[in-house]
Amino acid sequence: MSANRPAAVVVLAAGEGTRMKSATPKVLHEICGRSLVGHVVSAARELKPEHLVVVVGHAREQVTGHLAARDAGVRTAVQEEQNGTGHAVRMGLEALAAEGVRLSGTVLVACGDTPLLTSGTLAALARTHAGDGNAVTVLTARVPDATGYGRIMRAADGSVTGIVEHKDATDEQLAVREINSGVFAFDGALLADALGRVRTDNSQGEEYLTDVLGILRADGHRVGACVAADHREIAGINNRVQLAQARRMLNDRLLERAMLAGVTVVDPATTWVDADVTFEPDALVHPGTQLLGATHLGAGCEVGPQARLTDTRVGAEATVSNTVAVRAEVGEGASVGPYAYLRPGTVLGPRAKAGTYVEMKNATVGEGSKVPHLSYVGDATIGDHTNIGAASVFVNYDGEAKHHTTIGSHCKTGSDNMFVAPVTVGDGAYTAAGSVITKDVPPGSLAVARGQQRNIEGWVARKRPGSAAAQAAQAAGEERESERGGPGA
Repeated sequence: MSANRPAAVVVLAAGEGTRMKSATPKVLHEICGRSLVGHVVSAARELKPEHLVVVVGHAREQVTGHLAARDAGVRTAVQEEQNGTGHAVRMGLEALAAEGVRLSGTVLVACGDTPLLTSGTLAALARTHAGDGNAVTVLTARVPDATGYGRIMRAADGSVTGIVEHKDATDEQLAVREINSGVFAFDGALLADALGRVRTDNSQGEEYLTDVLGILRADGHRVGACVAADHREIAGINNRVQLAQARRMLNDRLLERAMLAGVTVVDPATTWVDADVTFEPDALVHPGTQLLGATHLGAGCEVGPQARLTDTRVGAEATVSNTVAVRAEVGEGASVGPYAYLRPGTVLGPRAKAGTYVEMKNATVGEGSKVPHLSYVGDATIGDHTNIGAASVFVNYDGEAKHHTTIGSHCKTGSDNMFVAPVTVGDGAYTAAGSVITKDVPPGSLAVARGQQRNIEGWVARKRPGSAAAQAAQAAGEERESERGGPGA
């Protein structure tokens, strides 16, 4: 097994998190498209551990269900009562042992509320642990303000002699800026034995994982440390303020990665991106844009301003402006917006258009076809190089069931059309403005479905005498008579 690949990773996610003041368990609060524990599991998963177990307790059904939906390979272990971090790790190892797993190698322990922790830092911890031959290696950080944190005490050879909690530290110890992160690497066999010897004779009556360090050191084993390159990675989330701060930091990290890969982000301060969003070079993101879920931006596309895309693919050289899109596909060179809404199942072909105030749902629009203005297209298929007139409505719902409309290729449909599904308009057909299309239109035909216009002369004078409209009509009539050389000329 490589030094980078642990025998197991144990993630502690049993706490309630009362300071969040929320019905949602703390570890299930989300930033950048993943739960707090989801970020930690993802970082751990990149190390390809032989076993990955998350210890759950508070709201265990919710947390377990969330983990199962996200990653079927994650085991869970239950900590019935929150009796300390050492007890939680022991529950994790016992769950593995119950499945016949006997650990030999490195066991990493991480906290489920540290979403900024990276796989690179975990890998560095595993390498340091193996390279230094430690029984325990503590991930530490040097911070500007260590108030409230446990201080790392070192011997002259650099080994760790202990962790002193802030309230118990002397003035000399308080001057130390290296702190405990709560993330550890252990020799698996030694850890299991030491956890069985952890005592509960402390003020909280709990099993502290940090007591394992003293136990193993007393046994003659070496305890070492690995300093995180960025102290912000170890930050735990305990309230909504810290949640927002972590979201900002993670968002900045994700945007920096995208920009270094060739994406132009005009204003990072107003651009938000989820962890699973992917980009191709020369994508351009304007201010006020949110890229969520598994959204993908193709090469040279332009998104924003004020776009919110969720699980949406944008093709190369496409433009998407002032648009909300959810589980949609925008083809290469296509144009969307401004002020468009692409609902799930929308697929725009290459160089297609969904224009201003257009809403689409479960609709496929062919290559080069356009829906330019003020229209709703639902449950429909539109062929290639067709133009849909302004203010068109695809009437897809009869009150009980949805029905499909098909518009062929090279069609021209008039403004203010209603297509009452199920209905088909054949290739090359036209429909007249103001038509309500209820029957299939053969290819190459012109469909006219509107009543004959009838003008009732003098209606305003009779029905609205003395009104502004009547006065305007009278003046117009007099002017018309004057132009004809009639009375008053």
